[in-house]
Amino acid sequence: MAKGDRKRALRGRAGRMQGGRGSGRAGTGQVRLWGRHAVEAALRNPARSHRKLWATREGIESLDGELPPDFPVEYADVQDLARLVARDAPHQGLVLECAPLEDLLLDEVLAQDGAGPLVFLDQVTDPHNVGAILRSAAAFDARAIVTQDRHAPPESGVIAKSASGALEIVPWVRVVNLARALESAAEAGYWRIGLTGEADASLAEALPAGPVALVLGAEGEGMRPNIAAHCDALARLPISQRMESLNVSNAAAIALYALASR
Repeated sequence: MAKGDRKRALRGRAGRMQGGRGSGRAGTGQVRLWGRHAVEAALRNPARSHRKLWATREGIESLDGELPPDFPVEYADVQDLARLVARDAPHQGLVLECAPLEDLLLDEVLAQDGAGPLVFLDQVTDPHNVGAILRSAAAFDARAIVTQDRHAPPESGVIAKSASGALEIVPWVRVVNLARALESAAEAGYWRIGLTGEADASLAEALPAGPVALVLGAEGEGMRPNIAAHCDALARLPISQRMESLNVSNAAAIALYALASR
């Protein structure tokens, strides 16, 4: 086959692979991850079941460590990889298809040793925000993030790229009922603090000495009343009056830093 014909055939095959462009959810129930940090972390995660890696030769060379000799790799050029991921996604020459992570129960996380905070997200649906919160959760040793299954984005390449490897580090618990999950956290000894700009107390004033479950609501609407009612305290971040609010991922990072520096 001539070089031009081979290149066109590869592009045609890449365009048909598992649903083509998207957020990182492949059409076979697999997850497609991209970018060096996300792919490296997934490759190192023994809990991941990997299906295939599409890569440029430069992408393979950028990996920290060598792939197993029998690992399924298909070499492609940059344009071919762009057809496998979200539009304009910075894939850095690496696209990995793998099985989603196994579901976790909150009771399983609480039964393990650990004193880090829990992060509850109430209807935070932007995958970039969820990924950024995962990254901050990993940076400040959070024990897990907890979301309601119906009101949170699925595991995806967008989240993994925004998390920069933290998707493989921080347990992500999906629950049917977030209020009931907050009750379980309280029974396990966690003091539940909901962040809201309308609170009288600052976060520093509301912090206890013991373990904390941090609760953050969606941008704009904030926490739902029922979720706020399941918090032991409501607190605000002391931001300037020139700004109405912070992005939820920025608020999470600041709050987690405050917890870590107590």
